[in-house]
Amino acid sequence: MARIAVGGFQHETNCFVGVHTDFDYFASVGDRPALARGDEVLRNLPAKAFAMSGFLADMAHKHELVPLVWTSGGAGGYVTADAYERICGEMIGRLSLALPVDAVYLDLHGAMCSIDFEDGEGELLRRVRAAVGPKMPVVVSLDYHTNLTPAMAAYTDGMAVYYTYPHVDRPQTGSRAARILTSVLERGQPPARAFRKLPFLLPLNFQCTLVEPSKGIVARSAAAEGGDILDLCYGAGFPPSDLHDCGPGIIAHGYSQAAVDAAAESLYQHVLDLEGRFAQPLLDPDAAVREALAIGASAQRPVVIADTQDNPGCGGTGDTTGMLEALVRNHAQRAALCVLTDAAAAAAAHAAGVGAEIEIDLGGAHPLPGVKPFHGRFRVSALSNGQFVCKGPCVGGREAKLGPTALLAIEGVSIVVASKRMQAYDLEIFRHLGLEPTAQKILVVKSTCHFRADFEPIAERVLIAVAPGAHLVDAREYPYRHLRAGVRLEPLGPAFVPAADRAPAR
Repeated sequence: MARIAVGGFQHETNCFVGVHTDFDYFASVGDRPALARGDEVLRNLPAKAFAMSGFLADMAHKHELVPLVWTSGGAGGYVTADAYERICGEMIGRLSLALPVDAVYLDLHGAMCSIDFEDGEGELLRRVRAAVGPKMPVVVSLDYHTNLTPAMAAYTDGMAVYYTYPHVDRPQTGSRAARILTSVLERGQPPARAFRKLPFLLPLNFQCTLVEPSKGIVARSAAAEGGDILDLCYGAGFPPSDLHDCGPGIIAHGYSQAAVDAAAESLYQHVLDLEGRFAQPLLDPDAAVREALAIGASAQRPVVIADTQDNPGCGGTGDTTGMLEALVRNHAQRAALCVLTDAAAAAAAHAAGVGAEIEIDLGGAHPLPGVKPFHGRFRVSALSNGQFVCKGPCVGGREAKLGPTALLAIEGVSIVVASKRMQAYDLEIFRHLGLEPTAQKILVVKSTCHFRADFEPIAERVLIAVAPGAHLVDAREYPYRHLRAGVRLEPLGPAFVPAADRAPAR
């Protein structure tokens, strides 16, 4: 029986969102467990949709687990220096007090940027390694959108990255991390490392593992593990994170440097050869609604439209109104949208009561280009406290706590309005308010890909709309400051030129 320190610190940072993520947000987020300390980790994380949940299920009955700190802030703007130092400081402090231990497991994301550290996980792992020394096994799990970095390779002895997007294998990834750590405890720390970085950025819309080429890439990485290859990890990257090593990459650990180098290089060349195959049609809001109306005229199932640039899972504000405007402007009927975040509108609906009409400005509270509040007279169709349990394959079992929530209706369009942000990745968002999504003609979801796990099985078609929002699909629009020169900003696209190297405008 080994003594294993366990913890986690997760955030997916969109560096181009004006609102930063502070400590209070980690302590009180609404669609995942709040910050857990010590034994709270062991009480709050089992049977949830997180990698830590899978790790605990596999290892708690086999080893002595020493819980540190676990927190997930979802996605949003830069992590403040205060939040980063308080959470990292407590984690390292608890780890130092727990010593001696035989190993460390951390449930991380891989795309966290703080105000002070562009590679948030790399800096955390550096501090962990400084605390435990070079001979202590350190194994991590990471999100599929991780921006893999040299520091992540150097300071770890094993790694498991989600195979799926939508992320339906979070607990299974924790189980893989448990198996990797077990191998390290039995066989010793792997001496070999390999790191490769692809020379292009990959927009999130092109990363879905339900289809090729991403489906085949993750299958190839999984098939290569075994023998002297402890792990062969592919991370597709998170383009809105501004760091030198943004974008898809590969890390391998193992017991033969030649074998590890060969496996990493083979996967690297395979992904590079597929660069031109990453693509998906993108529509403006009116075109998306008009196409949905045309399809829906003869369809028996709803058409689902992803409002991809207002995805809270990528740092979107959750309150943009471009798709709502398009639905109303094109006279859509039996259409529903979720989740629009507006605490003031939800409060007004609760004050008025079910059946009442309220005239308000809805959404558009954040200063984003092309975004403005939607003024209208809405009927309050239903109210809730925003608490429900998700049932779909992406986050099944997770309890949502969105605060006062309302279903508002205007001209044939229903809108789920919540007090806290949540990506639209579960049908219970609609159903807990009494609206059956399968009875609608059009469903608009503020999501990029996660919605597919629960919504695509009920959909006639899925369309991707590009309405104004904080999560820009086109990386050419991001004002990067730290990205490495020469990386292509999209598959087969233009190379990035840092601002300091650009020719002055004439």
